[in-house]
Amino acid sequence: MSDDRELRGALSEGPFHVALRAAVEARGLTLDRLRQRLEERGLRVGMTSLSYWQQGLRRPERPESLRAVRALEEILILPPRSLMGLLGPPRPRGRGQGQSAGSQPDAASRSSIMEPARALSTLLHELDGVADDRRLHIAGMYESLQIGADRSTTRRETLQVVQAHEDAADRYIMVYRGDIGCDVERVRIRALEDCRVGRVRRDGPTALVVAELLFDRALRTGDTQVIRYELADPSGVETTEYERSFRFPAGQYMLRVSFAAAALPVGVRRFARHDSAAGEHDQGELTLNAHHAVHLVTGSLQPGLIGIRWKWS
Repeated sequence: MSDDRELRGALSEGPFHVALRAAVEARGLTLDRLRQRLEERGLRVGMTSLSYWQQGLRRPERPESLRAVRALEEILILPPRSLMGLLGPPRPRGRGQGQSAGSQPDAASRSSIMEPARALSTLLHELDGVADDRRLHIAGMYESLQIGADRSTTRRETLQVVQAHEDAADRYIMVYRGDIGCDVERVRIRALEDCRVGRVRRDGPTALVVAELLFDRALRTGDTQVIRYELADPSGVETTEYERSFRFPAGQYMLRVSFAAAALPVGVRRFARHDSAAGEHDQGELTLNAHHAVHLVTGSLQPGLIGIRWKWS
């Protein structure tokens, strides 16, 4: 073990993230090199997770994450259990538990906008509790929604441009909330361009689906990434609105909703609200065009929700 006094002090006193950061610096390894070394041992840990571990924004708790910590002790040439011993007991999980002190603020913040809060927090927690909006500014988002003849949402396609505020962002976490009655096991996410689908988590009672969209590289501060993906929900549940939530200010947003000729609504309106509990503002009627579609466009967005609602005859 190194004679580095700072490293020895960090390993002795903790906390975990300080000790991990000190060990990484003492060994002169980059996070990307650490990721590669873990992958050589059959352990896949994303750059975002490693970065959040050493910043203290998340801590490893899942079995595969704990295996990675044990491997890090070997890779960083540390005494056995020197990092594991700093983790302490796992935090409570599950929908029956409230948000514990010191837990990831991103999950709680996002949950305050998209209900129900506890289910969403749990799903994000299972993906290391990282909602990457904080590290990734949404410079532009363009969504197209198709409503079928059975009045259900048959397909949603999203083209998104994000810009990194910090180094090491390597994924975007997508959240989908289906209508009541949605069969989340039938929901499918497909990467179309410049990303691939990682882990997917589902919660049937609340119709929530959360998925990782992985980049092919870790972004540096200022880098941009374009991702295009689609979501198919063949549940056949009748729908009357679509809304998108934003936790932080964002750039341009465009939403287009098209309807099957056999099922046209009798009225369509746009709406926005500051959060899930607030009253609506910026309401206005929208008119179907010759292609049975409507759209809305905003030049910039503040935190809140925006969407389109329609009525059936």
